[in-house]
Amino acid sequence: MILITGASGNLGTAVLENLLKQVSANGISVLVRNPVKAASFEKRGIKAQIGDYSNKASVIKALQGVEKLLLISSSGANALQEHKNVIDAAIQSGVSHIYYTGGALNRNIKESLLGPLADSYITTEDYIMASGLKYTVFQNGLYSETIPYFIGEQVIETGIYFPAGDGKASFAKRDEMGEAIANVMAEEGHENKIYVTTVVPSYSFSEIAEMITELSGKTITYQSPEPQEFENQLKEFGLQDEDIYYSQILAAIIKNEEYDIAVSDLETLLGRKPTDLKTYLKETFLP
Repeated sequence: MILITGASGNLGTAVLENLLKQVSANGISVLVRNPVKAASFEKRGIKAQIGDYSNKASVIKALQGVEKLLLISSSGANALQEHKNVIDAAIQSGVSHIYYTGGALNRNIKESLLGPLADSYITTEDYIMASGLKYTVFQNGLYSETIPYFIGEQVIETGIYFPAGDGKASFAKRDEMGEAIANVMAEEGHENKIYVTTVVPSYSFSEIAEMITELSGKTITYQSPEPQEFENQLKEFGLQDEDIYYSQILAAIIKNEEYDIAVSDLETLLGRKPTDLKTYLKETFLP
């Protein structure tokens, strides 16, 4: 039995839908917090367990009879402890193989602006490796789908206004990450492996502006404002504080080169070339 945590989230959904192409529904279970969502999975023949990373007992119950566990990383303030709860529950429940989705962080960066989240990615990996469980770690780059969130869907008319400086980042389509993870989980092997699931090379937002310029035939400008100026602009647009914070922190870590990645295993795991950034930009902004 395979259990997918976070199955109602974006990445969890991508993994599940791709896994169902290779594994029968009765061989898959999911962990969700919402009973309504659980019912929707049950209707599809997928066993749904109600549980929460913060409630270790609920995870232990969900893991009975599970051989392969996908732990999709949490992003909250208590992410590390939540991850430890799930890993400890996996050990107690007799899980054979744990698969973990972390971050494809540039390990050469000494001072991460991600703070506790970066610590949770790295420390969770270490905790898994010391657990005695067979493991596979997926270090995911940024989702390509975050780009419209950063630069706006009307970028051809407005240009790019985002405080990422000259920082570069690697991106990959969420569905292709999910497909790669599903491919690995559907097979045997991949024991004690770390895979980088992103697309290289990395690009700056100045280079993204140049790509959209080339694709559209219109000159797309790129401005990297000061963080306070950016915050004020987002407030004028009426964004919620949480969205403003998310935009600012992502801009800051990109500027700090934290997602500037030089290697990738995505092509190998997919068995084909993943969608490159320019193709994604064309599909998204010039369909």
